[in-house]
Amino acid sequence: MLELFLISTKRFIGLMGSSLTASPDGHAALRPRRLLIMLGFLPIFAFGQALHWLGFLLDDLFFRGWRRVRVEAPLFVLGVPRSGTTRLHQVLAQDEQFTTFRTWECLFAPSVTQRLFFRALARADRAIGAPMARLLSRLERRVFAGLDDVHPMGLTTPEEDYFALMPVLSCFILALPFPQFKHIWRVGRFDADLEPAERERLLDFYESCLKRHLYVQGDGKRLLSKNAAFASMAQSLAQRFPDARFIVSLRDPLETLPSQLSSIEAGLAFFGVPADSEPVRQRLTAQLAFYYENLDRLREQLPASRHAALGMQDLRGGLGKTLKEVYERFALPVSADFDLVLAQEDRRARSYKSSHHYSLEQFGLTPASVSERFAAAYRHPVLASAVAPRTAVAEARTATC
Repeated sequence: MLELFLISTKRFIGLMGSSLTASPDGHAALRPRRLLIMLGFLPIFAFGQALHWLGFLLDDLFFRGWRRVRVEAPLFVLGVPRSGTTRLHQVLAQDEQFTTFRTWECLFAPSVTQRLFFRALARADRAIGAPMARLLSRLERRVFAGLDDVHPMGLTTPEEDYFALMPVLSCFILALPFPQFKHIWRVGRFDADLEPAERERLLDFYESCLKRHLYVQGDGKRLLSKNAAFASMAQSLAQRFPDARFIVSLRDPLETLPSQLSSIEAGLAFFGVPADSEPVRQRLTAQLAFYYENLDRLREQLPASRHAALGMQDLRGGLGKTLKEVYERFALPVSADFDLVLAQEDRRARSYKSSHHYSLEQFGLTPASVSERFAAAYRHPVLASAVAPRTAVAEARTATC
């Protein structure tokens, strides 16, 4: 842990220097707006991570029992971004045999100490009529309302635990404020680009975060983790947790790529990064292609008893039946309460329509160019059977235009 702290501190100092002196994408001069944003963001970010490290230190002083916790037979929901992993996670989180990270735990309380502190604060607040809870509820609606069309989010909703990697500067969302950060792009190709020793250090840290979660929240439950960004480390996770099960969600690259580029535009713009930055787009496209390749390698390596792949057609209709089949394959029990949840979710799926609009054309892409770049993705049985015919039709239409 000390080694990772020192490495991360050194990286942050370098990141701070480059953020204040160089263009975020290496393509243009540093803009004054970007400089002002970084001058405000960097101290807040540093303070938050310092609190997390303090929490980890206090854990080892007062709550050393977390080290004895075992992460047994976890269920990982992986996939490519914009493939329905969030909805799948939210459905599975309603199964009481699982415990999963909530947004407030990911962002503000990765340590045992922080979680117990905020729980005590919440109890004190309820004792005086919950004024703080009401204030947070109003702030929550304001802060997260704009994300509803892209990634529904709230302080108590299930969330991706890759945020727990923020203190070691290995949470891929850091590519938005720091697209010049070379380490984060290497993390985006975790299984291919990181040296074995560095992979082990980060996996040790991630497992420690899972143990802390189970120490506080577990109570004999199985861990549920959802991370689209962890497609890059799918093989490493399978090796680290040999009794883990994996549900992989996939989507046609013709839909995934423009949806992903569209979903990050606001985040890039917020941090003063040109939303149409070609270097950033090229890196994201290459990384997304690696996600498909790495998830296919995972499929080839794992037996059916540990792996199940779903397509968008499975999420949009018949999710209840599909998940029951997955549970049977994984030897997981389906409770009467969760059976009811699955039936309700099926009804909602049939009436759901996304308000997130995007197109290939707005990013200068064509069906033919995307299909060629992601040719390897269509080797996966889920995509080959579900979208190959539609891809061929789209290419034919482009050829006649």
